[in-house]
Amino acid sequence: MSISKSEFVRRRKNLMALMEPNSIAIIPSAREQVRSRDTEYLFRQDSDFYYLSGFNEPDAVLVLLPGRRHGQFVMFCRERDPGMELWHGYRAGPEGVCARHAADDAFPIGDIDDILPGLIEGRERVYYSMGRSTDFDRQIMEWVNTIRGKEASGAVPPGEFTDLDHMLHELRLYKSAAELRLLRRAGEITGRAHQRVMRTCRVGMYEYQLEAELQHEFTTSGARHAAYPSIVGSGDNACTMHYVANDSKMRDGDLVLVDAGCELEYYAADVTRTFPVNGRFSREQRALYDLVLQAQLAAIDQIKPGNHWNQPHDASVRVITRGLVELGLLKGRVASLIKREAYRAFYMHRVGHWLGLDVHDVGDYRLGEEWRLLEAGMVMTVEPGLYIGPQNSKVAKKWRGIGIRIEDDVVVTDQGCEVISSGVPKTAEEIEALMAA
Repeated sequence: MSISKSEFVRRRKNLMALMEPNSIAIIPSAREQVRSRDTEYLFRQDSDFYYLSGFNEPDAVLVLLPGRRHGQFVMFCRERDPGMELWHGYRAGPEGVCARHAADDAFPIGDIDDILPGLIEGRERVYYSMGRSTDFDRQIMEWVNTIRGKEASGAVPPGEFTDLDHMLHELRLYKSAAELRLLRRAGEITGRAHQRVMRTCRVGMYEYQLEAELQHEFTTSGARHAAYPSIVGSGDNACTMHYVANDSKMRDGDLVLVDAGCELEYYAADVTRTFPVNGRFSREQRALYDLVLQAQLAAIDQIKPGNHWNQPHDASVRVITRGLVELGLLKGRVASLIKREAYRAFYMHRVGHWLGLDVHDVGDYRLGEEWRLLEAGMVMTVEPGLYIGPQNSKVAKKWRGIGIRIEDDVVVTDQGCEVISSGVPKTAEEIEALMAA
């Protein structure tokens, strides 16, 4: 189910087709990061670098040179080293990069200072995403200054620098059939994990025990890693947007909000469900839960080609504001409350974000002053929520300490949309039935 070598080739060709003649694009890999002293975090490749290469080693630089007679795709990477490989594992080396990743040329990363300035020299434009790595930014400028230092002998420095992000991220925004297969599979695995925690949850368990159940399902299904730190927030903790401590004991009568998704072959799922620790919603919990679900369904109904990015959010705001008035949590005319954003005291985030190689994936939400139109192949989350903190003295005590979010992953299709995380129960009746079983 992995992305094929031919698709990576096609991605590079698509990007080079957008580049100006006589230009060069330079994309560095991610680097290993120290966790503590001599222990490193598990390596995860930079998403842009991976999108163009499929290469998952650190200390590499990808170079694209459209129209170059001697090869348009050049890679710098670590050399084979039996001694280091004995301790740290296999390296592809320059020969492996050419054979397995279709590079036209590949060189040891240690030779980059001698070779890359010659590839930059004479190019009218350099495409590079400045500002991500201070060290690599400095290295780029050192190479340019090396060329400038030789102007008297005929060297020609690059004419201008252009940010690569916009072109590359527009390509990443539209998912291929292979990418959609991975995203659907990630959604299926994540769905099983959410069902697992619903079945497992009991009063008196700790939040991290549910987190362990999530990770168990991810790993046994072939997705070794979570796409982001899992949120398992019970009771008041559910009212903290990015709660990740996951160390509280779950109490009878509380809800637990679980926001978790696996990463499969670099592609992310992002799903949230909220359910009662004891398996039964209270009256107030059920009222707010049903309201959030109505808002989510209304938002999903607005996802179709030709509608703009903000229409799902606007739909969720209308439903939530009207519902809060009916429940007595807001007072006034719905239109006026929406205009002054009174709902933000309870619903303070937007309804969703792009999804793909990154959980909060790349791509512009506006084009100029206008919201961008939705098109087939885009993938987004839909995640309205309501959060009433325990200290909110403006509402009756019965509503306090309730945090609810319902999130699914949605693909824009030619006819409308497809919910690719639909395997997870989300009506109150379905959740209670699953937990009772």
